[in-house]
Formats: sequence, C-alpha cells, structure tokens
Amino acid sequence: MAKAKYLFIGSTAQYSGKTATTFGITQQLRQKGISLAYSKPLGFCSELNPQPSPEDADVNFITKALQLSSHQVKPPFICLNEATIAQQLQKTDNMKPSNTLLDYYQDLDADLVLLEGPSSLAEGSLFNMSVSHMADELEASVLLVTRCKSPALLVVDELLAAKQELGDRLVGIFINDIPLEHLDGMQTIVKPFLEKQGISVLGLLPHNSLLNSVSVRELTQQLNARVLCRSDRLDLMVESLVIGAMNVNSALEYFRKGRNMAVVTGGDRPELQLSALETSTNCLILTGHSQPQDFILNRAEDLEIPILSVDLDTLTTVEIADRAFGHVRLQEQIKVDCIQELMQDCFDGERLIAQLGLNPAVSAS
Repeated sequence: MAKAKYLFIGSTAQYSGKTATTFGITQQLRQKGISLAYSKPLGFCSELNPQPSPEDADVNFITKALQLSSHQVKPPFICLNEATIAQQLQKTDNMKPSNTLLDYYQDLDADLVLLEGPSSLAEGSLFNMSVSHMADELEASVLLVTRCKSPALLVVDELLAAKQELGDRLVGIFINDIPLEHLDGMQTIVKPFLEKQGISVLGLLPHNSLLNSVSVRELTQQLNARVLCRSDRLDLMVESLVIGAMNVNSALEYFRKGRNMAVVTGGDRPELQLSALETSTNCLILTGHSQPQDFILNRAEDLEIPILSVDLDTLTTVEIADRAFGHVRLQEQIKVDCIQELMQDCFDGERLIAQLGLNPAVSAS
C-alpha cells in the first residue's frame, strides 16, 4: 500500500469549527474514492485515566459518524490534564517519547489521515506538539479553519501570521460563520487579497443559525435541570436565549421577534410563561423554586414544548446557557445533515484534493 498522506485541520482559536469541517470534507473525499483515517493527536482526559482514550468526544463522534474501523482511527497520542502538564513542566531532561508520531500512525489503513489539531496554533507547544511541529514531523499539509471576525482586518492578520508560521504546509484556509452582511466583502475583497498572498481560500461558509444552536437536551445537562414535561422533545434545537422579566405586553412583543427560543423566566410568572408558550419557543426554563401552575404544564404538553426547572438564579442560568451556544459539539443528526449539505455547496473539495497531490479513484464527471 502506498504511503498515507497527512492533513491537519487546525484553527486560529478555540471553537472555530474544526470537527465540523473535518466531518464536512469527508463526504467529498470519499466520493472520489479516497480512503480516510482519523485521529486527534492532542486530547483531554480525566485525572483518573491519564492514558489516551478512544472516548474523547471528538474522536468518538467522528469514528461513529464515518463508521471507521479500528485500523482507521487512533485515540489521542497525548492526553492533557493538570497532572500530565505539571509532569511536563517539571521535566529536567530533554528525553523524547519512546514512540514518535510517525511510529504511532504508521499502521493506519488509508490514503489520507485527517488529524484534528489543537484549539490554536500555539496550543501543544509545551510538548513540541503545536500544529507546525507535528506537521513538520509527519510532513503533513495543513487546512486552517477560522471564524469570521469584524472588522475583516482581524481575520486577515491572523491568516497572514499563520501563513508565515506554516509556510508551504498551509494548503488552504476555510472561513466560516460569516454574517450575511459581510459575505459579499469576503468574496470580493478578502478572498482575492488572500489568494494574492499565496493563501488558497477553499471555502467561505455563511452564518447558519442551526449550526450555532443547542439542543434542549444539552441545555438540560449544562444546567443540571429537571424536566417537568415533554421529556420526549429534548431534541428540539434552540437558536436564541431570551429573558422574560418584563410586563406581559412588552414580553409578548419581544417574544414575537424571536425564533426557536429558550425563554428563561421565574417559576412564579405564569403570565410570562404563557406568553412565551404562544410564540416560537422551543424550551421554557424556570428559575427559583416555584412549581408552574397546572394550566401552564397542560398548555406546554399540548404544544409539545419542554419545561425545565433549575435551582439557579436567572443571571447564573443565562450565563451557563449562553456559553453553550456555538460551543456544542457536532453530534445532533440535524446538525450533521446540515454541515454535509453546506460543505457540498461552500467547500472546494476538488481543489483540496489537487493541493494534496492525491490521485482520486473516481474521476470528476
């Protein structure tokens, strides 16, 4: 079998969309007959189990979603936690690990090994496992993922710095989560400029509310909430978070502007709860210790809207829930279907294959 090629999917910052991008490009690669393997060299593990584990959430998701065999996936090469980091900081010698990355990945059965990089280009430097270090060791190419920022200068500066660091190993970049009002400027100004700097722009993905949404189930887990009704509807997706703390007339006008909301309000505010249920609400989150009245529960049952109860104040509830948006891993099937469709339209898989020097088994029609 010919020697496998390696492609790192790196990012400029945390929550840039590496896992979604990794998964999204696989469909186009497989359509060309390119066999794939996957790993995440740097992972995280618990203090109780410092060994690399296949249960790393990203590894587990990709493995199942792509139906990879044991010969096509590897757990993290190094798992990070406070203990392993402290041990590395206290080392007094320059001994290298007995196993190198090349040794670790040599038995993967694939044409292309997709390696999901750390959350930034700098992360992993303590272990000599930054993206640039690992790419050099494996003679790998790098696809860099970044979220759109405003002004565009921030994105351009990051990508120019990345090009300087990665050099010719950078085969392309993918900019996602672009607000619709900035999409034209990205296409007509930023993309041509980057191309002139030798940076291949392989895709521009517009903002998509669904991809930045969170399931009611995930909110339930994050908030350690009790489900008071419709536990069968926890897969509903929430696109925005709204606080119900005003008078009823103002609240109703406010709620009508939202779409697929989670409304956070006091358990003792039945008038606001009812107003929320009559609008585009996918979840009602009640704070305090008051049980909702029976007519609220009955109405929520009829409308198939879950009601959650939390033992937190409103501010804390909103802070926890708000952090979940855009940071939830790509695991809900509706998101999986969405990213596959979007990547087909927005990512130039043909150009990536050419940049990597791969020979597709299936020719373009």
